[in-house]
Amino acid sequence: MINATDLHKSFKTRTGVVKAVDGVSFAARDGEITGLLGPNGAGKTTTLRMLYTLMQPEGGSITVDGMDAAREPEAVRRALGVLPDARGVYKRLTARENIAYFGELHGMSAADIARRTDVLSKALDMGDILDRQTEGFSQGQRTKTAIARALVHDPRNVILDEPTNGLDVMTTRAMRGFLQQLKAEGRCVIFSSHIMQEVAALCDRIVIIAKGQVVAAGTADELRAKFGESNLEDAFVKAIGSEEGLHA
Repeated sequence: MINATDLHKSFKTRTGVVKAVDGVSFAARDGEITGLLGPNGAGKTTTLRMLYTLMQPEGGSITVDGMDAAREPEAVRRALGVLPDARGVYKRLTARENIAYFGELHGMSAADIARRTDVLSKALDMGDILDRQTEGFSQGQRTKTAIARALVHDPRNVILDEPTNGLDVMTTRAMRGFLQQLKAEGRCVIFSSHIMQEVAALCDRIVIIAKGQVVAAGTADELRAKFGESNLEDAFVKAIGSEEGLHA
């Protein structure tokens, strides 16, 4: 389980200070997919970077399975599997070697790495690319490799920043099935996306972020009902544009 409480983060620019995240709070539960939804520049990626300890919040707190990210950052990292927004792979290595390298960084034995690689390869349908050098991989193939290496240590908490971005239809369908499998295994999954249909279909709870704040949260049905709309896209537009949403 991942808890974010009153997170704040700002950045200095040439014109002043920009509040990227301004009091974001939410809980992501085990056995559920929690979706982060928001327009570009809303603060989603900055929030995720704080969750997986790449950035330090200026205020607020983060706990992962009860561990304080500020006090136990290494333990928190071990409990997380992360697909960041930048997900390059080592081009001179095969997909298998990329995965093994991350397993070694986590202190895994060769036998455990081989076992997990086999499990992830089957789940992500990587059999035809596993022993190919990753230079020249399609975006979907790179994403699969990046997800497999992020999950090689079998973490209970998974953070995925737009995992289907740029993927073709069939690869996207396979990725959705994989996310459902992670949920069925009882893992805590945080999933960022800008695709409304995907969020509505996959996520148990949705957190809408705009201008660095949580403007609404709930199930897709709850959000549609809250804003009096029959589809999530219209509810989302109302949420990010209404003063009522800023205090939800």
